[in-house]
Amino acid sequence: MRTLTTLLLFAYTCYAHAQTSAVQGVLKDAEGEAVVYANIALYNAADSSLTKASASDDAGKFALQGLKPGNYFLKAVYLGLNDLYTPNVTLVDAQSLDLGVLSFSPKSIELAEATITASRALVEIKPDRTVFNVEGTINSVGSDALSLLRKAPSVTVDNNENISVLGRSGVLLYVDGKRLPLNGTDLSNYLLSLPAEQIDRIEIITNPGAKYEAEGNAGIIDIRLKRDKNLGANGSLNSTYSQGVYHRVNLNGTGNYRNKLFNTFVTGGIADGAGFNNMEFDSYLNNIYQHETNNSNNQWQNYNFRLGTDFFIAKKHTVGFLVNTGANVNDRRSTNRITLSPEETPTAIDSILVAHNTADDGRTNQTYNINYRFDNGKERTLNIDLDHGRYRNTSERYQPNQYFDATETILLSENINAFDTPSDIDIYTVTTDYEDNLWGGKIGGGFKLSKVVSDNTFLFYNVDDGVYVQNDSLSNIFKYDEKVYAGYVNYARAIGKKWNAQVGLRAEKTDAVGDLQTFVPELQEPPVVQNYLSWFPNAGVTWEVAPKHSLALNAGRRINRPDYNVLNPFNNRLSELSYEKGNPYLKPEIVNNLELGYTLGYRYNLKIGYSVTTDQITRLIAPDEDDPRASFITWANLAEQKILSMNISAPVQIMPWWNAYFNISGSYIDNQADYGDGAVVDVQAYNYVIYQQHTFNLPWKLTGEVSGYYSGPGVWGGVFIYESNWGLDLGLQRKFLEDRLNIRLSASDLFYENGWDGYSDFNGMYSEGGGRWDSRRYSISAGYRFGNENVKSRKRSTGIEAEAGRVGQ
Repeated sequence: MRTLTTLLLFAYTCYAHAQTSAVQGVLKDAEGEAVVYANIALYNAADSSLTKASASDDAGKFALQGLKPGNYFLKAVYLGLNDLYTPNVTLVDAQSLDLGVLSFSPKSIELAEATITASRALVEIKPDRTVFNVEGTINSVGSDALSLLRKAPSVTVDNNENISVLGRSGVLLYVDGKRLPLNGTDLSNYLLSLPAEQIDRIEIITNPGAKYEAEGNAGIIDIRLKRDKNLGANGSLNSTYSQGVYHRVNLNGTGNYRNKLFNTFVTGGIADGAGFNNMEFDSYLNNIYQHETNNSNNQWQNYNFRLGTDFFIAKKHTVGFLVNTGANVNDRRSTNRITLSPEETPTAIDSILVAHNTADDGRTNQTYNINYRFDNGKERTLNIDLDHGRYRNTSERYQPNQYFDATETILLSENINAFDTPSDIDIYTVTTDYEDNLWGGKIGGGFKLSKVVSDNTFLFYNVDDGVYVQNDSLSNIFKYDEKVYAGYVNYARAIGKKWNAQVGLRAEKTDAVGDLQTFVPELQEPPVVQNYLSWFPNAGVTWEVAPKHSLALNAGRRINRPDYNVLNPFNNRLSELSYEKGNPYLKPEIVNNLELGYTLGYRYNLKIGYSVTTDQITRLIAPDEDDPRASFITWANLAEQKILSMNISAPVQIMPWWNAYFNISGSYIDNQADYGDGAVVDVQAYNYVIYQQHTFNLPWKLTGEVSGYYSGPGVWGGVFIYESNWGLDLGLQRKFLEDRLNIRLSASDLFYENGWDGYSDFNGMYSEGGGRWDSRRYSISAGYRFGNENVKSRKRSTGIEAEAGRVGQ
């Protein structure tokens, strides 16, 4: 480590002496104290283009190096202080200009953050959300949305690709502010097909306010795609090749044209790739020992396309539309192998079941949005959205179940099955939001009407000599129709100079019907009808304890409704002895959240959360009631789940050329349930995750990244206890042609430790195992930007983007 540091210091010294001019200074407030970690930007005086960006250190000092001779102006931004402008900064060749002490003037505290858009922090902590800035991070190259979520602060992705935040499951996924009505395998397939190169940032909202729908116990994750806001014609083209055990390649492009009358933008991409996912389990149930392996390979192709236009029909009125479309084709091959033997003598194998599965999956999706926005420029706004989403999924599988003797050379019996399981999802929403000033604060209100229709067909076939015969007793059609009528009101205002408060209330009326239609009348059951009205209050308060010290307290109530994936009771099989089924009698889960946050210098953040969930929907592994050899995965309501969580984030400038970001999260989970007949859940688990990223400004205009995480043991679902795992990524970047051409190299999971291991003990069945996937990859990416990049729209002409936030919204 000492040798590496010496080399980096030597390289930086050589690099620094090779440059021309520099600007330095010290930032202080009106009382003469150093202003630490302020955002600083140097602009070209001729065209206001951004030349260099940085931040002040612990002593308020800053230095901008590698500058060309010319005329500039400097701007510094710090939350709670008026912006500081320094005009007429003139540099000559080889000059080191010291601006001396620059003093901010105070202003009233506002809940807003200023971010230099040319060099965003990896993670930004805002009053109502955590923002994970993906664009520009080298180690995101060749990745996908699901892999990025594994790296996001406070987010965990388990072995079944279920997503949780701060230890809480039931998170709601959005894309560009619109809910993504997918779950389970459909959701993970979508996220895997969304390349990281199209993602700008990921916003994690752990305790959403009344404006947001109450669905999602763990809050909302909003994936924001890239969108150019420059005037004139702009665009980009990016291609990535990634190699692990299998290859992945994608090509993505963006285009944008903006003038005073309208803004049109387009995004598109195509991809091709392959991967694998291998799992291995040892299980003990009903005095039987099973050794199970499931090795899956898949090859896929996908495309996506997005087109939108905003028309500025008047100074205060904007009308726009947005169309998204995409498709994915996935060819899967898997082998499920189970050895059966007595528990007392595991080596005395009785028989071996082998199922060679083949599957052809397809997915298409289209979403349409029409939007109207009124903004009078004095904080009175009206926003109306009309949305329709159309999702079509197909899946055809072929599964020969073959039983062999202990030597696996003699075929004892064979049972061939096939499955046809298409699903159609349509979602319709109408949303209206209004905000205005009232009584020294801001009041907001609105309503949302949504309708989700899900039509799922599950056809089971027995195959004999190539002839498919539908097994009516194991086939069904499951229709799920959900309507939600919602309204909310929210009010926020400052109380004096140091306090801000917000309170909101949301009401949601739910009408849902799950109708299971069987082909055998004797198996027909009445529809499951849910009709209820729920109230969701939330409140928040912030207090500026002292300059650079603030506290925030937020409380709220949320709901998580069971969806079609977990309600359908029919079997989705890996083999005759391993399957998954839903539970049509699941109840919605309700969570009450309390979060306390502390911020130091608007840079270091600590958040502590406590939540209590009733009827927690969880995943369980259990023995089959009819076949003593079989086991299955299902969903059930826990009586109660309690979670105590903590998250710390800290960006640190170690050296002028070395910046680091650290994120540490921890949680304590207590799961409780009693289903009778000895089926008891009584699980307590601690978990912690440490994530860090180091960015180095190296010689020859190179930028390097080293990032990695370590996750301690924890619990997935209701009873699966997993062991620790970790990963290390490396990246290198070089820009050319006035920073328009960007070449990136990256290596992910270098030591191949991203896999998982763990055990489950529930209802007389003990199972332990682990899994690995194609996580160790080496990638190269080339991207080119074109157009009028330095000509900003009117609202962003300064080059610094100010995003206002309010407690709990």
